[in-house]
Amino acid sequence: MVKVTVWNENRHEQKNPVVRDIYPEGIHGAIASFLTSAGYEAKTATLDEPEHGLTDEVLANTDVLVWWGHLAHNEVSDTVVQKVQQRVLDGMGLIVLHSGHFSKIFKTLMGTSCDLKWREADEKERLWVVSPSHPIAEGIGEYIELPQEEMYGEHFDIPQPDELVFTSWFEGGEVFRSGCTYTRGNGKVFYFRPGHETYPTYHNEQIQKVITNAVNWAQPVKRERPVYGNAKPLETIKGGN
Repeated sequence: MVKVTVWNENRHEQKNPVVRDIYPEGIHGAIASFLTSAGYEAKTATLDEPEHGLTDEVLANTDVLVWWGHLAHNEVSDTVVQKVQQRVLDGMGLIVLHSGHFSKIFKTLMGTSCDLKWREADEKERLWVVSPSHPIAEGIGEYIELPQEEMYGEHFDIPQPDELVFTSWFEGGEVFRSGCTYTRGNGKVFYFRPGHETYPTYHNEQIQKVITNAVNWAQPVKRERPVYGNAKPLETIKGGN
């Protein structure tokens, strides 16, 4: 069974009653709940736990890490970020959601500012499937329509994605690369844009389906990480004459 850890800074839920009403068990609890229903072993971790809930033992027993953050990116320990980065390089999958684009771990793995345009105006978002054969889009029609979401707009300062699965259009006219895949070392990374905290986005069955598909796609491949450094020859080297 694939083991998933859903990480959330869990600050909006404490500060904003609107968010608390939408996600009474927290955003992390809502995501872990539908992943459990889909057959995954899903646990949660939050910012204010010791080591942000991401101890060596937790990370060693995580196949895929789901990450949601917004208010407190700078409070995440650099030591924890380095440990998560190493686990990704070693093969752990990482799914970064919504405002996690500005998280330390995503910016570290991308090597860019990961900045973008944004606006909160209760506007419609339409996420178009631009890679219909991709496993993350399995079971999704031509598009997903969300009646209200926060706008993210181009230019999105990220490296060119290995694969672009979704592109968003917003009522105000902007577009956005909203479903991007990457490989880093032995690990797979998926960035998925929707999920502003004051909207019930993670209760949407199609959004849940995408995240569930992404967990399945991002799970580790069962092989060892390549060996680096000085190497003995596989064949006899006869010399230069």
